[in-house]
Amino acid sequence: MTAAMLISGTIGWFVLMSGQAVTDVVFWRCSFGALTLLAICAAMGLLRPGILNFKIFAIAVGGGIAIVLNWLLLFAAYSHASISIATTVYNTQPFMLLGLGALFLGERITFTKLFWLALAFAGMAIIVEGKPTETAGSGGYAIGILLSLGAAFFYALAAIAAKWLKGTPPHLIALIQVSTGILMLAPFTNFSAAPQNAGGWSILVTMGIVHTGVMYVLLYGAIQKLPTHLTGALSFIYPIAAIVVDRLAFGHVLGLGQIAGAIIILGAAAGMNLGWTIPLPWHRNGHLSKRTAE
Repeated sequence: MTAAMLISGTIGWFVLMSGQAVTDVVFWRCSFGALTLLAICAAMGLLRPGILNFKIFAIAVGGGIAIVLNWLLLFAAYSHASISIATTVYNTQPFMLLGLGALFLGERITFTKLFWLALAFAGMAIIVEGKPTETAGSGGYAIGILLSLGAAFFYALAAIAAKWLKGTPPHLIALIQVSTGILMLAPFTNFSAAPQNAGGWSILVTMGIVHTGVMYVLLYGAIQKLPTHLTGALSFIYPIAAIVVDRLAFGHVLGLGQIAGAIIILGAAAGMNLGWTIPLPWHRNGHLSKRTAE
């Protein structure tokens, strides 16, 4: 899980260093990722007939559309609001999932969950107000935040699709998703702008093999072996790694307001993911059991 999150935290660097348009980056990521996942699925015996039916396949394709749109928006956000801010805002995805889960899965929204949602919203407001001075008067920073929020929304849609696909081999789902991305983006990809040297291709190949194929294997393997609370805790390595990479590679330093907002958002997301409870002021003993909090 740690390795998967560290790999995820470096993807922003690869996206920006590729020098490619966002649609081209995602197309090549899907292409090389599909080849990697095809080999993995073949080795695991997941390509045999009977594993999928039409309904499962259709839901997986829908999830693939969502995950590709998620990548497009998140990668586009990097150049507007920096990798650090885009990744932090992107971690509002648990709250997007909260609303979608209530809408599509009938999941209950509790007071505690609403508290963490409100806290994350406060962190978001602080980040918006804490924009760097060099972007003052420019809409680029706000656009980056909106793109990140859009990416979080589509990630939540993909997560809902994954919930509907419970029991389906996850590596096969990933293969369908990236294959869907190839078909979606092929008409919009500028093949004449493909890299002209080995260095450029190595970045795209790495994103496909390492950041897609290998990362999926590590992530799903971890989810199968670890308890949910530990999986949730380790997932916060991803935004921390992205902030460190942004600082070391591009020299981006967060302002005090941005740091405060990031801490609040990540703290709220941690409370949401790990099921932290809060004491309610009107409780007669000033303490609250987990059941009452929920």
